[in-house]
Amino acid sequence: MSALTNTAFRRLAFSKFTMLSQTSTLKIAASFSTTSVSRDKVLTLDSINSRVRDMEYAVRGALPIRAEQIEAELKTAHKYPFSQTVYCNIGNPQQLGQQPITFLRQVSALVDYPQLLAPENKDKTSLLFPQDAIERASQIMSVVGSSVGAYSGSTGYLKIRQDVADFIEARDGYPSNPANIQLTNGASGAVERVLELIVSNPDVGIMIPIPQYPLYTASLTRFGAHAVSYYLKEEEGWGMDIAGLSRALAESKAKGIDVRAIVVINPGNPTGGVLSEQNMRDIVTFCENQNLVILADEVYQTNIFAPLKRPFVSFKKVVSEMRSTVELFSFHSISKGMIGECGRRGGYLEMHNISDSVASILYKMASVSLCSNVLGQIAIDIMVNPPKPADPSFDQYNTEIDTIYKSLKSRSQKLCNAFNAQENISCQPAQGSMYLFPQINLPKKFLDFCSKNSKTPDEEYCMRMLESTGVCVVPGSGFGQLAGTWHFRCTFLPLEAHFDAFIASFDTFHHNFMNEFRD
Repeated sequence: MSALTNTAFRRLAFSKFTMLSQTSTLKIAASFSTTSVSRDKVLTLDSINSRVRDMEYAVRGALPIRAEQIEAELKTAHKYPFSQTVYCNIGNPQQLGQQPITFLRQVSALVDYPQLLAPENKDKTSLLFPQDAIERASQIMSVVGSSVGAYSGSTGYLKIRQDVADFIEARDGYPSNPANIQLTNGASGAVERVLELIVSNPDVGIMIPIPQYPLYTASLTRFGAHAVSYYLKEEEGWGMDIAGLSRALAESKAKGIDVRAIVVINPGNPTGGVLSEQNMRDIVTFCENQNLVILADEVYQTNIFAPLKRPFVSFKKVVSEMRSTVELFSFHSISKGMIGECGRRGGYLEMHNISDSVASILYKMASVSLCSNVLGQIAIDIMVNPPKPADPSFDQYNTEIDTIYKSLKSRSQKLCNAFNAQENISCQPAQGSMYLFPQINLPKKFLDFCSKNSKTPDEEYCMRMLESTGVCVVPGSGFGQLAGTWHFRCTFLPLEAHFDAFIASFDTFHHNFMNEFRD
């Protein structure tokens, strides 16, 4: 057989092989396709992790889902008695128009595009950015290296952790060690890490305040632990009741629950309360006597609206002053305060009186996540180490912070007064944080309607508010509340320019609601 014939033969054979292969492949694919359509799903509501399935997070629950639907409908021909939805369900300042802090964004822009710091661009960059922002970005890049897109160390850059430690020491007057600090993806990431560390078996219980931020109940459900509720005293500005703590602890222990820690949210979310220093001392003494770890959620520590009457005091300071050996984890974040950078996911935890062996396990947990958001770490650094009096950006930075603070304080008072002016509503003033938690005395006629139609009363009230005003809040049942009482949580973050319209629409809604269901 000639070479040409050989070549032709090979081509013919290859062609037939290809056709056979394609035919077989089609048959196999068809077989797989038929199988995938007919077989049962591996993942069903019954087969997935029941703890994940059962956890709830009311802040992003049914109300905001409905608000998003309405928002989409407003872009079509669908008509509502309002032109936009207002998300007062979550502490998300910049979503509601709060302006970013200029210095923070300038430094972020420079580190995110470091070519601006190159010597050949020095003159052009100096026309756009103040010198202290350029210097701060250069300092950060000397720590970070070539790019903020690279991993940091597991617990965050040491220089930033040192700045956090310096901030804590200046705030409290007691030493802080950067080795005891972990930078995290928001305070939520820090809280979840510590809860996971503590919950070693299904018998473990963690004491949480009622009302509480639902991160805690959601996380404890996911980790398979018991949420041990203790009730805050609404009539006393949402203070803590040590006798109530003792009762809750005794009842849980009688059920075989191994209570190991207590969560304290100060300033309070959703309540807006701020603990007195004496109340905090009582809590530390209680934890010493009962051998409990303290988890201090202090992310609203700069949101203090009556600093002379009720200033913020950290648990680190109280524990240190008392020379207590109680184990303490405290948490802070860039998402709240005047910074409001929720989407950058920057937070930290500090360990105090935690053994080295346990701290090493917490380090291992951090290592599994590789590192927290680097731009979030940088924002943390700016929050704890802002421009100094001699810096070019000092005046602007402090003016922006002060403007946001005064506006938040004014809005909190205005909204509180508006709620208290309504029939059947009472509201404690916000001593801190970003929220009010008014109580509604719902008419019996409405409660009967909800019972007959299998509706949760405060959720139904909030849904009606949303569909009448466009304002999305969260029912108190999502945070927990004393049996027989009904509340809702509302931020006072909408800008002042929108506040009068917001209050007027709520006034009309509630007036009509009461007329419809008045007993």
